Amino acid sequence: MKLGLSLPAMAPRAEIDMETIRLAENLGYDSVWASEAWGSDAATVLAWIASDTTRIRVGSAILQIPGRTPTMTAMTATTINELSGGRFILGLGASGPQVAEGWHGEPYGKPLGRTREYVSIVRQVAERKKPLQHKGDHYSIPITGPGTTGLGKPLKLITHPTHSLPIYLAAMGPRNVKLAAEIADGWLPTIFSPFRFEEVFKPSLDSGFRTSGDPEKVDRFKIAPTAMAVITDDAIRARDRARPNLALYIGGMGAVNRNFYNDLVARYGYEEKAAEIQRLYLGGERLAAIRQVPDALIDEVSLIGTADQVQERLQIWKEAGVNTLIVAVSDDRTLRILPDLLP
Repeated sequence: MKLGLSLPAMAPRAEIDMETIRLAENLGYDSVWASEAWGSDAATVLAWIASDTTRIRVGSAILQIPGRTPTMTAMTATTINELSGGRFILGLGASGPQVAEGWHGEPYGKPLGRTREYVSIVRQVAERKKPLQHKGDHYSIPITGPGTTGLGKPLKLITHPTHSLPIYLAAMGPRNVKLAAEIADGWLPTIFSPFRFEEVFKPSLDSGFRTSGDPEKVDRFKIAPTAMAVITDDAIRARDRARPNLALYIGGMGAVNRNFYNDLVARYGYEEKAAEIQRLYLGGERLAAIRQVPDALIDEVSLIGTADQVQERLQIWKEAGVNTLIVAVSDDRTLRILPDLLP
């Protein structure tokens, strides 16, 4: 198992803690990951980090599919990958309808079909085997029809890539997880419980591997969840630090009947708590919603406890197929100790 470092998301200022990132690199962390919501974009952050590091890989978790054309994403990913010496991992995700339509002004539509076409186009551009042509339900390149000049022609990426571009997909629902296993090189789970892997996720992954037609893919596929990690003797206080973020996602990310994080927690067996957290959060009672996040859920999806306790938990995560554990840490002590605890 390898370690990745998750950077804080949705910060009010465009700042990068390069001191911590350099420390992680020196400690042997394999990768550092940046995300984007409706603030700082991830690509700029990762390019900045790659320019000031030498070994650690940089990954997007995620770049939002509605926010860029697939060719723009391929150009950006190829550029960062080449300038960094092949250290870029392209993590993609469909985001949600509130962000897609409320921020990017793009219809959410059918995210599975759109993602499939998007990844296909990015791969075609990055592989640079021939000029790009794509005709699908979501993208048509070159585009024709009303409002066009008819002058568009198939083009090939000017840059000649010398490094392969791994593509990971963020996914939570059964069909999304299956798609990731079928078309991507890796999977970026959120609020991942290794204790629920066999019942909740493995059937979808296995189905996707079969559909891919590649019998060896299961051995190459990467599972890279993000989890809060705190090595401490005061688990009660650490859980209280984890509660607000979980309440935000379970209760506030999305609308009633359209919150993928809420659906996932319900599938873990916390249906009543998930519904109550959402009711309180959307009703403006955020502190009450935060208090409703169960300790048991926090312990399932986080790494909180003494060094010995965390080491035991890491073995469980490894047995669930996790190749890279992307940790959200806020103290140097945890950052320094974790590499010595890896199974």
